[in-house]
Amino acid sequence: MGKIIQQFLKFGVVGALCFVIDTGLYTICNFIGIPYLISGVIGFSVSVVVNYLLSMKYVFVRRDDLSRKKEFTIYLILSIIGLGLNELILYVCVDLIYGNWTQLQALMHPRAAEILAKIGATGIVMVYNFITRKIFMEKKD
Repeated sequence: MGKIIQQFLKFGVVGALCFVIDTGLYTICNFIGIPYLISGVIGFSVSVVVNYLLSMKYVFVRRDDLSRKKEFTIYLILSIIGLGLNELILYVCVDLIYGNWTQLQALMHPRAAEILAKIGATGIVMVYNFITRKIFMEKKD
């Protein structure tokens, strides 16, 4: 049990760095006028490459039966699913919930709602990423 906790902590450190990259780019793009869904793709795309490089070096044990090309392809497919989940959560939180809840709109600026939605989406996608990468990409003991 100690090994998985240590691994999750390493994953958390890599994820925290990638969260800063993702959310930072998302916020910068958002504030310069790029629509939030496109901002989400930009931040997510850059952070996914950094996450792959760091995760496969420091977090997960590479499988012997996967070439780097196949490994990255699996990683990319899982990440694209994660991106879809990320975008769905942003859409639900911003357009459906915030967009239709006038009391919430009176309490919160739209950009604040978008950033809070991004933080929540990132947490959910982080759990998805750890579980799927552990299942599909890591060498089995």
